[in-house]
Amino acid sequence: MSPAHSKSESVGHALDALDRGEEPERPVLRDAVRALLTELSQRAPGRSVEVRIPPFGAIQCVAGPRHTRGTPPNVVETDPMTWLLLATGRLKWAEATRDGRLRASGVRTDLSEFLPLTGT
Repeated sequence: MSPAHSKSESVGHALDALDRGEEPERPVLRDAVRALLTELSQRAPGRSVEVRIPPFGAIQCVAGPRHTRGTPPNVVETDPMTWLLLATGRLKWAEATRDGRLRASGVRTDLSEFLPLTGT
């Protein structure tokens, strides 16, 4: 079991809801997003990329030049459901980018080497 799962059963509950053809309940999705962001920050420590999953969370990760003021030069942003799918390996980075479900700007924003974050 991955650290993200051990920290939050919400990831499993959110995926179970998807498998049943349902949308996860908002608190479950929120907790799953936050658990997966925490896992990403542990796997890719640093402050050169800002990952935003509004309205549930944002982190800085990936080693490199640290950003401290203004708009970060390396930003990844997507919706909570897309993040859940990306972080658990149910959606590929390239597909999400191509479909416009994921916005990534900056030279360090391809996070595909860190995904999936779960052991599934």
